[in-house]
Amino acid sequence: MATRRHFLHKTLGAAAASFIGAPLVGLAPARAQALEPPPDIFDAQALDLEFWIKPRTLTVTRPQSGEKASVLYWKDGELIDSAYQQLCHLLRDVNGKATAPMDPKLLETLWGAQAFVARYGIESPVEILSGYRTPASNQRLREQGIPAARQSLHLEGKAADIRIANLNEEVVGGLIKSFRQGGVGFYYRSGPRGGWIHADTGLKRTWKG
Repeated sequence: MATRRHFLHKTLGAAAASFIGAPLVGLAPARAQALEPPPDIFDAQALDLEFWIKPRTLTVTRPQSGEKASVLYWKDGELIDSAYQQLCHLLRDVNGKATAPMDPKLLETLWGAQAFVARYGIESPVEILSGYRTPASNQRLREQGIPAARQSLHLEGKAADIRIANLNEEVVGGLIKSFRQGGVGFYYRSGPRGGWIHADTGLKRTWKG
């Protein structure tokens, strides 16, 4: 592992700039599906213990409500309750105007993805398209033809649909998948904002929607 980390620290900055700055950023979804990050470039299994024991600050935005916050929620091995409650509010059902406890493992994955890419100069908030959903909100999405499972983990506070600016679906989804915390859905869409990634803490599985 030491050799692997040494290699990553020596080469990742240049390699990431090359692959993220050119072919992997801003691609149309059709091309994005044809390309994958180089081996180990976005692999959370390459992280060492030092990464996981440092304080965790999660920066998120909510396009629906216009909110943005940077929250220190974990320090000295403990979840900070007031900060956790703030993140639960930020990941609330904006349409249903309801808040529920979010799975801390989900927050860990979101923070991990953000902190991982920040080590290589990509400092972007995690854009939360959907966090917790009430049953009514989930059903409304289904009726509108928007992908939403009948027994969605969003209903349990165990899922979020996200984007990270300047990283396409392949990169974000591949990184989230490498944390091995649960399910990862790749939703490819055309348009200026592209698609999104579904991340949850359920069974380990992947799909494309």
